Amino acid sequence: MIKIGAITVGQSPRTDLTPEMLPILGDSISLIQMGGLDGLTRKEIEAFVPAADDHVLVSRLTDGSSVTFGESHILSRLQDCIGALENDGVSMIVFLCTGEFPENFRSKVPLIFPNRILTAMVPAVYPGCRLGVLTPSPAQICQMTEKWSQVTSRVFVAAASPYEGLSGVETAARTLPEEADLIVLDCIGYTEEMKALVQSVTKRPVLLPRTLVAHVLKALA
Repeated sequence: MIKIGAITVGQSPRTDLTPEMLPILGDSISLIQMGGLDGLTRKEIEAFVPAADDHVLVSRLTDGSSVTFGESHILSRLQDCIGALENDGVSMIVFLCTGEFPENFRSKVPLIFPNRILTAMVPAVYPGCRLGVLTPSPAQICQMTEKWSQVTSRVFVAAASPYEGLSGVETAARTLPEEADLIVLDCIGYTEEMKALVQSVTKRPVLLPRTLVAHVLKALA
């Protein structure tokens, strides 16, 4: 059995996420999960207010609710997760988050960041495309626009939390302009059902991070 570490920036286990990844990974791979917010109460997490220059993250708690917080507050906790997973004998570690992270994490095994896969894949398969992006929170729209503007010159961003059901996702998808060539669901929380819904609304190809990353892990394992 191949063991792969999986770090969510929220709380583990991600029972909303793994059922759509594990069938792709197959029976020879197991995911060992840890979370940057494991062991914390909601009150403690609410103190992690994003600073002015902080990356805003949205993730899921074990009770199924979602939280918004600043990345800077959990970087040391994520490093602790890396160390614990290494001690558990994993062959690589994937971050279950499409956010941008610093490059100074210490690790003895490869670290897989979905954000880097997405931002490399889009120009590889749709160079110069007009890109539509869904992101969980309105607080992330500016950082998403800045992020994807480094990849392509035309970017349209709308916000809809994957943790609040399909209706918001459908509404946000309808606000994306028809000129968008490709849609990226820029959060690991978006589901296959949400992807199908956005495809139906926009009539455009849609990249879903959770399944894309699972295929990459399968290829590397």
